[in-house]
Amino acid sequence: MAIHLAHLSDRAVLEITGPDAVPFLQGLVTNDVAKVTPATPVWAALLSPQGKYLFDFLIFARPEGDGFLLDAEAERAEMLAKRLSMYRLRAKVEVTPRPDLSVYAAWGDSAPEGAAEDPRLPALGYRWITAPGLSTTASLEDYDAHRLALGVPNGSRDISVDKMLWLETNAVELNGVDFRKGCYVGQENTARMYHRSKVRKRLMPVRLSAPVGEDVTLRTPDGKDAGELRSHRNGQGVAFLRMEYVEANAPLTLGGAPVEVLSPEWLPASGAAEA
Repeated sequence: MAIHLAHLSDRAVLEITGPDAVPFLQGLVTNDVAKVTPATPVWAALLSPQGKYLFDFLIFARPEGDGFLLDAEAERAEMLAKRLSMYRLRAKVEVTPRPDLSVYAAWGDSAPEGAAEDPRLPALGYRWITAPGLSTTASLEDYDAHRLALGVPNGSRDISVDKMLWLETNAVELNGVDFRKGCYVGQENTARMYHRSKVRKRLMPVRLSAPVGEDVTLRTPDGKDAGELRSHRNGQGVAFLRMEYVEANAPLTLGGAPVEVLSPEWLPASGAAEA
């Protein structure tokens, strides 16, 4: 497989600096920022106090050696910066947009220089933040198809803001939460769901058999609402489904056409077909 390198123009970079950068971010997000090194980013989320999804991002160490760079959704980066700034209080920390930096992804035979393995799933490939202008061999749409084929969600395109709980996004399976790091916003409900070992709804990869129309509701043979399709491309998609139907291997349709629920190796789910 040749190396594919894409500029992720739908991503933006925020910089977190200051002497309190580590404790500031550590007390807010779902993952352990103490694990972040130049070669090891982490995937994390900022949740509501009720444990519902607000923002997610990849956290990279600043090359200068202090603070962090957040790889976040471009269209929601300003909102994220404002939300983080709300929590600053007396903390000595600055949240700064970095429009001079770009996010790149690569997948294929080898890692480009300076790239780090995507912390969510090795099969996604590599990710890094650098100055714009790299020569690319793939498009943003190519990368989107690549991550959909693996069943990995992409921010608010797949995760309903202030509606979905963090564990419903497969955050455990994709290394987006640390249960030993201590308190963060939304930690109580997230930990409770984890220890009860029951996620009743979940984002699942699906294979579509027909073009998608306006109706994105997946239904059982008797017409019950089984969930909704989120993002999709080239016959692959991510759907938010009630696990009772997945576990029962219930036939599902979208607009009358059959939909196959998949279970990739990283996300075993009873009743789903192996990807």
